Amino acid sequence: MFRTLLSALAIAIALPAAPVFAETQPQHIRGTVESFGGSTLTVHTREGDTATIGLGDKTIIAGVAAAKIADITEGDFVGIASLPNEDGVAGALEVVIFPPAMKGSGEGSYGWDLKPKSTMTNATVANAVKDVDGSTVTVNYGGKEKKIVIPDGTPVVTITQADRSDLVEGATVFVAAIKDGMTFGALQVVVGKDGVVPPM
Repeated sequence: MFRTLLSALAIAIALPAAPVFAETQPQHIRGTVESFGGSTLTVHTREGDTATIGLGDKTIIAGVAAAKIADITEGDFVGIASLPNEDGVAGALEVVIFPPAMKGSGEGSYGWDLKPKSTMTNATVANAVKDVDGSTVTVNYGGKEKKIVIPDGTPVVTITQADRSDLVEGATVFVAAIKDGMTFGALQVVVGKDGVVPPM
């Protein structure tokens, strides 16, 4: 069951943020839990608003665990949010190392809303070169190749199990949801655990 949830989660993480008027497309909500009861999650968003989110029977719940740049090896399937630097090379904002069960899910490079002009690339690591200034990884997706610099200090996590009991007040969450009027229906929720927060 967890393998199935992981594959669905990789696809959900890869989905680009929708324009605010496209209410049938997933939108991303980042913030901290204000309350959770029954099937209703209330989140104080990073924009300072309050979002009311409904969780259904098919809502995916996952957590994150701390990882390191040194954990990234050839053949790993990763999700990397990045911004181009002055030289046009992508610089990582965060890295998710997906478990093997998620390999290939949601593969591609998409517009992302972590920061303006950021992208999310879900791809396989072709090689990883480490030096004193950090790491550079070359990733492949759909026949394309992309080099991404991962500076020291970049948040790196992997996906772990979580459930609704982890949605406690103050927990940091990343939610992909469909907007329905003034509320949202959650497709997936990634929740911080043990002091590790979702960086995506």
